[in-house]
Amino acid sequence: MRYSPSVGQELRRIVGRDYVIDNHNDLRIFERDGSIEGAMPDAIVLPASSEQVADVMFVAAKNRIPVVPRGAGTGLSGGAVTIYGGIALQMSRMRRIIEIDPIAQTALVEPGVVNQELSLVAARHGLFYAPDPSSQKACTVGGNAAENSGGPHCLYYGVTTNHVLGMEVVLADGSLHWVSGDAPDRTGLDLCGILVGSEGTLCAITKVKVRLLRVPPSVATLLAAFPSIETASQAVSAVIGNGIVPAALEMMDNVTVGAVEAHYHAGYPTEAGAVLLVEVDGIAESTRELMAKIREILAQSSGFAMREAQTPAERELLWAGRKGAIGALGRIKPNYYLHDGVVPRSRLPQVLSAVGEIGIHYKLPVANVFHAGDGNLHPNILFDMRDRGVLHQVEEAGEEMLRAVVELGGALSGEHGIGLEKAAFMPWVFTEDDLDAMQRVKAAFDQQAILNPGKIFPDATRKPVRLAGRSGLALEAKWW
Repeated sequence: MRYSPSVGQELRRIVGRDYVIDNHNDLRIFERDGSIEGAMPDAIVLPASSEQVADVMFVAAKNRIPVVPRGAGTGLSGGAVTIYGGIALQMSRMRRIIEIDPIAQTALVEPGVVNQELSLVAARHGLFYAPDPSSQKACTVGGNAAENSGGPHCLYYGVTTNHVLGMEVVLADGSLHWVSGDAPDRTGLDLCGILVGSEGTLCAITKVKVRLLRVPPSVATLLAAFPSIETASQAVSAVIGNGIVPAALEMMDNVTVGAVEAHYHAGYPTEAGAVLLVEVDGIAESTRELMAKIREILAQSSGFAMREAQTPAERELLWAGRKGAIGALGRIKPNYYLHDGVVPRSRLPQVLSAVGEIGIHYKLPVANVFHAGDGNLHPNILFDMRDRGVLHQVEEAGEEMLRAVVELGGALSGEHGIGLEKAAFMPWVFTEDDLDAMQRVKAAFDQQAILNPGKIFPDATRKPVRLAGRSGLALEAKWW
């Protein structure tokens, strides 16, 4: 059954008249997330409580209507796109920080709480929330949990799943549950671990309990320039190879540095082939010793123009350049197509070389900004969406970049999720048995397959397009 006026009336009784949006023009606001995919929902529903979410889900299950939970819409893999219509379950009204416990160092929040807001409030207690996606000024804790988001400081501190202690969730039948990971030696199924990173396909998240950390007493941030991406990549391997795991180790190529410097004027050396942004934290003596050792290693790897932030304001400006890098690329082209494949650090030079060759072949500008410390790539293919003829080239180029990642022993995603964009590529890295096991988990939580359908798994009901790669391989492309 599809969404109907009678269903709309039932939903309005649950959440209030003003919080169901089904006017065609108003729906366009929710047509997209941060990816290049787009599809119109039949309705937007904005619940204000866990109970309302449960009631909305019950109505959807009764009428077999697809439901796509949605946070801030900053996701980059099409996870929040309603490709089969149905209900976009918008969680932005649920934005309370319910409790911060400075003794236990935990916070209980609703899913619509903005990532950075949580750290700002926690800072009053000398605490912070470690996962820090580049979109942290806009993205939400619920969306982060759904996608298992990472960020620059996740090299040392870990991704979202390492900081989620428990969640309140609504399943596809409308039932409300608490799944907890509070006990370090818990027995039985790790349901919280299964649901974090499930991309809205297994549940709707209504509360999240997270671990907070003490604000480190000392932080040191260093910017270093390199002649090329290759020398910067070698420097990354040298730092890690010396047993040093910085809090963050980020890389930007020349194209990105030029755009960032033109926008932020943060003092990035535009003559560099690539730059590294390195940060260590801890007690003052430790950070001084570590940064001195890192400087020595970087210098031995052709590093130059090294500059350490001397004030908190200078550190914030350096990080503003990194976290705003993708937005700054709008100075070059108005649109970008971004992937987040992961390779072993030792393979960074090879995969970046392949990325560059693919961009040249398709005559598309490519800007690289990524988490170099853990090999998490972010090649940005820059284009103008108004040029409809270029979109197919952009998608082919992105696919070939992911193929290069997989062929070098990498993974399809480090933090953005599989979503819609990479679903057709799952057989590259998983066997039929693997995918069958995953789909049986999906079926156990969502028998009617109404939660975020068409995501993660190749969808046989959508027509595949076959593309011929430059290597002559037949590649699975988009599912249209």
